[in-house]
Parts: sequence; structure tokens; C-alpha cells
Amino acid sequence: MSCRACPEPDRVVPTWTDPVVAQASEAVGGPWGRHALVGRASFWTPLRVCLLFTTTVLALAWLKQAPCSDGDWTGSLQYTHLCYSDPVPLFGVYRQGEGALPYLDARVEYPVLTGAVMALAALLSGWYDALAAEVGVLPAVPPVQSYTVVTALLMSVCALVVTRAVLPLTGRRPWDTAMVALSPALLVYAFNNWDLLAVALATLGMWAWARQRPVLAGALLGLGVAAKLYPVLVLGALFLLCLRAGALRTWLRAALAAAGAWLAVNLPVALLAPENWSWFFVFSRQRPANPESIWNVLLTATDNRVLDGPLADGETPAVLNAVVAVLLLALAAWVAWLVLSAPVRPRVAQVAFLLVAGFLLLNKVYSPQYALWLLPLAVLARPRWRSLLVWQVSEALVWVLTMLYYLGTENRGVEVEWFFLAVLVRDAVLVSLVVLVAREMRRPDDDVVRTSWPGVDDPAGGVLDGSWDALTLRPPSAMIR
Repeated sequence: MSCRACPEPDRVVPTWTDPVVAQASEAVGGPWGRHALVGRASFWTPLRVCLLFTTTVLALAWLKQAPCSDGDWTGSLQYTHLCYSDPVPLFGVYRQGEGALPYLDARVEYPVLTGAVMALAALLSGWYDALAAEVGVLPAVPPVQSYTVVTALLMSVCALVVTRAVLPLTGRRPWDTAMVALSPALLVYAFNNWDLLAVALATLGMWAWARQRPVLAGALLGLGVAAKLYPVLVLGALFLLCLRAGALRTWLRAALAAAGAWLAVNLPVALLAPENWSWFFVFSRQRPANPESIWNVLLTATDNRVLDGPLADGETPAVLNAVVAVLLLALAAWVAWLVLSAPVRPRVAQVAFLLVAGFLLLNKVYSPQYALWLLPLAVLARPRWRSLLVWQVSEALVWVLTMLYYLGTENRGVEVEWFFLAVLVRDAVLVSLVVLVAREMRRPDDDVVRTSWPGVDDPAGGVLDGSWDALTLRPPSAMIR
């Protein structure tokens, strides 16, 4: 058969375009053949394969987490086995085994929708415990363990939703979704907290935006903000891009829907338990620099001689809060300048990634599992295996060194210097990734999403995809339409 008779692929083939994938394929016979059929599988579609990948990674993540699930952490098991997770201790702190409801009966430091998932997990696990007590066939486990298992199952559903939502955002590059499905960050952090709920809602919001459904997109992003704060930055990225494209009316519809969804979730709780509802905002303001932040490195290195100095219990770090606020405003201004001065309108994922990554680097709190916030955005912004793997390995390194640092040197843990080294390496790698994404915004010919398939603009752009510029900071002669 002549080569002209061979059907052309209808999508990007990773083993032809990515050196890491091409090298890895040698284990199974080498890159995909030039005459092989692409996109003809009746069952094993890219989506189903990626969902299988995600399920496998989640199963391995649970194997990592299982030793800690029963709450018996004798001998610092949570550190020696790297299996610490917040749901285990907070199950007792928030008295969920006693039927206490977040906000109404217990003061919770998380946004309302995350508290609702906590309550749902407690309800489902309580049903299981009652059923296991009546039916001898079912294994009876400690309440905290059934709660932890149910929480992990709920987060697994969220992870599968993330995979499902990312694939249509990749356009002609569906196999980029495998970078999410096979993520080391997902393996390490899937069950550490409830962050995957917000990640799923934010990614679904981006999918709805890509399908030109701005009201639904805004509602999903608003629900994401009700779970964790960061999805508001995705809405900020859409604002900057709509400003350049002259599509502010569309953005306003999304913003109003986001505000409405956020209020619908928060207002009832705020009215019923105003003090407990507001605790999340009070706690965020009073919270000092967390151990994995660059600010904690600075404070420790200077023996607390900078910023606010030593703080008493409950004292608000006013100077640190002000410095972080100014730096975040500077970050927003820089990203806005990039968006409005780039030769071609940047893609949604690129702008959202820069805002979220910058927020994590500059904020006073950078908990290790926040890497999950960046995962789909990083994959969509710069789908290159090598750089993404290097970044995620640095995130996993932070987790390992964090656990060993908390273990203490008397228990064969590590000194604080090794912990800080891991934090600085992670931050340096993330800064490098930010620089690479920003450079590709300035040099769109280096953007593999736009150059790997003819005529591609922004698969996640929705109304922005292929749009004309209405406002830029470039002279008319330099504008590319």
C-alpha cells in the first residue's frame, strides 16, 4: 500500500512529538508506526485509557494511604510511612463521629462546600458503620477508618471528573490528558485533603467555558470558590482575556453566575451560624506563614527579625499580610501586561496557570497538596512531559522531606535545612515553569498546542477561540490577528 493511501491521523501522536514519550515507548516496541491507524479503536479511546490510568494511580495512592486510615499512628506511623492525611485527625477535632455538623456544631477552617463534603462523608460512613453492626458479613472498622475510606472514594470521583474534563480541553492533543492521569502529584496528594473537589469544579468550569456556556462555567467556578479560594483566579484569567477580546459582557455573565452560586451555598450557613461561617476568613487572616512557604524560610533564616517579628498565639501577621497583598497585586499587574502585550492572545490555561502558580509562590500558605490546583492548568498550559515531571518530582520531594522533618532528628528524621532545601528546589522549579509559560506567551511559535496542529488557537477558549483583539498594549503595526 502506498503511503498516500494511509489515512492521516486526526490528532497529535505523542510518540511522534514528545521525546520523553518516544523514549518511554521503546519498552513496548517503539514509537507508533507511520502507517498505523490512529483513532480507530472502538473501545480503548483516549478517554477510557486515561480514566484507567487515573484509576490505577488512585489505587496506588490508596495503598500509600491505607496504613494511616485507622487513626492508629503509634510510633509516628504517619511520618515514617508518608501517609499523613488531614481527614484522619480532623474527624475527631470536628466531632464528626458524634454527628456534629460543620459550621452548625463545629468551627471549621475550610470554605462551606468543603465542609459539606466532610458532612457527606461522615453521613455515608455512619450508614456503613450501622449496617456493618447489623450485618455480620460486612467488616466492622473504626469509625475514623470508614470515614477516611469514604472520603478517599469521594476524592477519587473528583479525580476521575478532572480527567474527564481535561480531555476536551486538549483539542487535537487528547493524549495530553495522560499527563494528568499518570501524575506523580496525584499519586502523592490525592487523599491528603479535600482539594480535588475544588480542582474538579474549576476544571468543569473551564470545560463549560470552552463549550461556550459562560453562565454554567461561572456557576461551576463559583462552587469551586465555595470549596477552595483559588478558582477565583481562573475567573480573573478569563477577565483579562475577555478584556483583550472585547468580550466583557460574556465574562460578566460568568462572573454574576459565579457570585450567585457562591452566595447560594454560603448565605444559608452565614445566616444560621455567622461566627462559625466567618471563621474561615478570620483564620486565613490570622494564619502565620506555613512551613512550606518561602516566607517561613525567610523568617527562620533571620530568626524572626523581619516582617512582624515573633507573634503571640492568635496574633495577626499584619505586615506579612500587607506584603503578600502588594506582591499579589504586582503579580496581577504583570500577568495583565503579558496578556495585553503578547503578540497573540494567550490561551486560557496559560494565563490561569501563571496566576495560580504566582499566588502559591507569593502567598503565606503553600500546603503541599496545593500542587493539585496546578496540575490540570500546568498540563494544559505547557503539555511537555519532561518539564511537568521535573516539577511534580520536586513537589513529591517536598512531601517526603516534610514528613521526615516532622518526624524529628531524634527519630531519624532530617534537619530543618534539608526540609528548606526541598522547598527552595520546588519553588525554583515552579518559577522556571512560570518563566517557560510566560516566554511561550511572548513567543507563540514555541507553544506546542498552537504549532502541533494547523489552525489551532485555544481549545479551551470558548468565545475567545479565534477572536479578534479589541484592546492591546502593542502598536497596531505589531498586532497579529
